[in-house]
Amino acid sequence: MAKIPVIKTVNLTKTFIIGNQEVKALNNVNIEIYSGELIIFFGPSGCGKSTLMSIVAGLQPPSSGDIFIRGENLADLDKNGLAKHRRTKIGIVFQAFNLINTMNVVENIALPLAFGGIGKGRRTNRALNLLEAVGMTEYKTHTPSELSGGQQQRIAIARALVANPWIVLTDEPTGNLDSKSANDIMRLLISLNRRSKRTVILITHNPDYLQYADRVIYLQDGQVIKIKVNTKSKATSMATEESVGKLKEEEGKGFSDFKPTAETKPSEPKEEIPKKAEEPKEKKGKKKAEIKEKEPQEIEEKKEPQEEKTEISEEESQKSEEEEEEKPKFKEGEGLRKIKL
Repeated sequence: MAKIPVIKTVNLTKTFIIGNQEVKALNNVNIEIYSGELIIFFGPSGCGKSTLMSIVAGLQPPSSGDIFIRGENLADLDKNGLAKHRRTKIGIVFQAFNLINTMNVVENIALPLAFGGIGKGRRTNRALNLLEAVGMTEYKTHTPSELSGGQQQRIAIARALVANPWIVLTDEPTGNLDSKSANDIMRLLISLNRRSKRTVILITHNPDYLQYADRVIYLQDGQVIKIKVNTKSKATSMATEESVGKLKEEEGKGFSDFKPTAETKPSEPKEEIPKKAEEPKEKKGKKKAEIKEKEPQEIEEKKEPQEEKTEISEEESQKSEEEEEEKPKFKEGEGLRKIKL
């Protein structure tokens, strides 16, 4: 079965009228981007990078052509549908942060959830967990004006993640930062991409960042002139060295707690499945209780013998599984403090 791109454009064109002159910001752009990729749109100022990002985000329509998000044509969405698309499927990180100085950082992070009708307690809990994930818990009562540029960008990244989007779009996220803060933000974005398997698109004109992308899409004068595949992207090693290494011992914690939720994926069923289908998961849970260092494949191969050795009853294990499923996706930040960014 063919893999469906998370983003696909077909002859995408955007035209602006400036005075009496017609200017094509995008001209017949055809690209496909897949789930979990780290993509860089690269090119000089005015090449169409930001225009392409805004169309992906549903902020403006193309003049002609089509854009599909997980197979859904944005042209088929009405005003409310586009608003929901922006609120739930896309997270955006801007160069200028775009935080509200009359709100503290927790309120800024939680704000997108308020538009989705989520209660204050639940959205505050999510915001606090993400605040810990980006290493900013101690600043929870601060306003953006009391933070440095790098700290404000961390808050902006947390806000982009709060609704568990499929795609995170970042428009020159390091453009207003000093070199150290810029490297910290890049490390954070790479860690997010590698641990949560979320699609991250980075817009930049800085060639130093190209080595970290899975693919680089080069734009010039509104056209895609080249797509380069990095067979040995340095993103994995960079993220592992600085922020992901310790998480290998804490499987499922850190940014992997913030994967896109099942409720936002139309192609995937909810977690309410027959008990029989839960059985392999229960066995795997029992196995992990006794053997911590085994690889997932080894655990899978020895599920049956291990069931005889464990002292946990099947009834108790299933009850534990059901209690776990009832918990919210954002779990009180457990394990997130281990992230060193």
